[in-house]
Amino acid sequence: MRSTPADSRQYRAQLRRALDNQFLRQTLAGFAARNRQQRAETFAGLDFAALAQEVARIKDDSLSRLPELYQQFKQAAEAGGAQVHLAADAAEANRIIADIAKKAGCQRLVKSKSMTSEEIFLNDYLEAQGLTVTETDLGEWIIQLRGEGPSHMIAPAIHLSRQEVAQLFSRVTGRELDPQNVEGLVEVARQELRQAFLSADMGISGGNFCLADSGAIGIVTNEGNARLVTTLPRVHVALVGLEKLVPDLGSALTILSLLVRNTGMGQPISGYVTWISGAVPCATGADGRKEMHVVFLDNGRLALSQDPVFKEALRCIRCGSCANVCPIYAKVGGHNYGHVYIGAIGLILTYFYHGRENARALVKNCLNCQACKAACPAGIDLPRLIKKTAGLVLAQEPRRPAKNRLLAAVLKNRRLFHFLLRRAYLTQKPLARGERLIRHLPFFFGREQGFRSLPVVARRPLRDRWPELARPEAKPHLRVALFGGCLVDFVYPEQAEALLRLLRGRGVRLDYPLEQTCCGLPALMMSEEETAREVAVQNLRALDPAEHDYVLTLCASCGSHLKENLPRLLEGAAGLAVQARQLAGKVIDFSSFMVDVLGVEPALGGSGAQAAYHAPCHLCRGLGVQRAPRELLRAAGYQYLPYAEEEVCCGFGGSYSLEFPELSAAILESKLDQVAATGAELLVTDCPGCVLQLRGGLDQRRSPIQVLHMAEAAAAALDKPRA
Repeated sequence: MRSTPADSRQYRAQLRRALDNQFLRQTLAGFAARNRQQRAETFAGLDFAALAQEVARIKDDSLSRLPELYQQFKQAAEAGGAQVHLAADAAEANRIIADIAKKAGCQRLVKSKSMTSEEIFLNDYLEAQGLTVTETDLGEWIIQLRGEGPSHMIAPAIHLSRQEVAQLFSRVTGRELDPQNVEGLVEVARQELRQAFLSADMGISGGNFCLADSGAIGIVTNEGNARLVTTLPRVHVALVGLEKLVPDLGSALTILSLLVRNTGMGQPISGYVTWISGAVPCATGADGRKEMHVVFLDNGRLALSQDPVFKEALRCIRCGSCANVCPIYAKVGGHNYGHVYIGAIGLILTYFYHGRENARALVKNCLNCQACKAACPAGIDLPRLIKKTAGLVLAQEPRRPAKNRLLAAVLKNRRLFHFLLRRAYLTQKPLARGERLIRHLPFFFGREQGFRSLPVVARRPLRDRWPELARPEAKPHLRVALFGGCLVDFVYPEQAEALLRLLRGRGVRLDYPLEQTCCGLPALMMSEEETAREVAVQNLRALDPAEHDYVLTLCASCGSHLKENLPRLLEGAAGLAVQARQLAGKVIDFSSFMVDVLGVEPALGGSGAQAAYHAPCHLCRGLGVQRAPRELLRAAGYQYLPYAEEEVCCGFGGSYSLEFPELSAAILESKLDQVAATGAELLVTDCPGCVLQLRGGLDQRRSPIQVLHMAEAAAAALDKPRA
């Protein structure tokens, strides 16, 4: 059995140990880089979004009628000679499988890789019953010998070096093995496992698909061990979750088309796809036939399939892509970013399958960078479900944390919130020593927060400057509302000033409704949904969508939140729900507005500076904007210098960088290393939060690279007199 620290302090200590493991970090970084390239190559020419939508439809349809599909499968499978069992929970599933072994007189068991068996800790139970159990997938066998769980759904031993594997195999064989001789190490495994295959009485497999109309199961593997496990022993037990039920082969093949491509192995199809239907002839069987059992595991799945929010999690097809693209997983690996199930889906399933104690600290560890959502082949909104799960954990705590209570009290009261932000300038003034950045943080921040300098709150916020900044447009053809957000309003008003300079003479009337407040995303990220809802209502009162053609934002996070979360928060609210959808439909980011609405033309001469670009997570994935910022950079005359991780998170994540500063710093370090390698003199981005993180990190490095918001960069090159 395994446990994950429930205490945040212990969990962070575990994360720090992982960050200190240089081999692990190098291995995971290489894996993430290869995955990005392989995904691009594997999905070239395919409509991933359309396929993912179809997979989601198939899974949702199946989940809506699991009892019906189970009965249909049971009838077809038993007609073919198999025996079908339904286990209510992990304990019952373990007992059923142990009883099958006992009744059949089986002592030696071989297994192929199965996350469902990991979920119920099957090996521990069977070994406690005196049975010999051998994992036959190479990675699973290695971690079984080490007494560990998998670090990845597809590559369970990715966290181990060849030196560690050689030491392990040397202990198993009793002879010294050369860690550089990979073929020799594989041969050792082959010899050891061959004996297990030949002497086994029972084979235990998982299953990727269970076809209701035929009673067949489908198994997808990259090694041939699963075929040996399911064919050589006289007894075969397939352990599967109820969510693996699908109506027919056509449904399974549609899912299969994305499953293998999404594993990160760079293959259009797996090495082995095996279909097994019924009890087949077997010379060593009691009656000349194999004894076949299919054990379905419920363990909360039936209840989850009826949940209006969390049923989406059961779409998961166990491809591991949410870990493959996760910047947190790329730093610490699965043993530190999961319990049994790893990656983003693990943050959700841990709560439902392994309890609140194992989920308490783990579920907080999400940047909300949206990478997992964009990569999920089943269209699961993983970031949303993670925050919903965190809300469930929070609701069961004896008392809400002080920071949550403070945030709720302050954000609900706009006047108090803005009063405190204004006072922050005076508080920070002695620390800044006349500069715009605080380089030496006060003691209460903690040493781990010193990985970046922090900006000083502006002496006068944007809302106070607006009357003197705004100038009426003579003949406006567009009326636009600016949604400033907290950082633009109180920290970086110069970004809005750059916008105003760019819009002069372009026929745009720009309004700044002064009753607007925080977008509410910080509250939602801390699982304070009621606070986020109240803030949403305040903003709707301030911004009437009927009065504006567009709602323009300089903050990608604000824009993404207004567009996606606002309608959800106010769903069902009479009148407000309609208004929320109307406002969401008018939200537009700065770069898209300049390129797609105003059709900005290239500057004569332009800047000529060499510029790298950082794509904010909530712009490139939240809003789906990728082309416009790069076009705007080129229109402004910058020499655009691309690099591999442009769309990888910078590690900010709002309060995440305060909650997990060590991880935030590690993610930022990778980003800044890549930017520095381009030789750029300027780093441009579309989000003030990213400006804070990137500028602060570069300042701590004493780097000469300048960080600008896209509006500032564009204004510097395009703000020229127009006729």
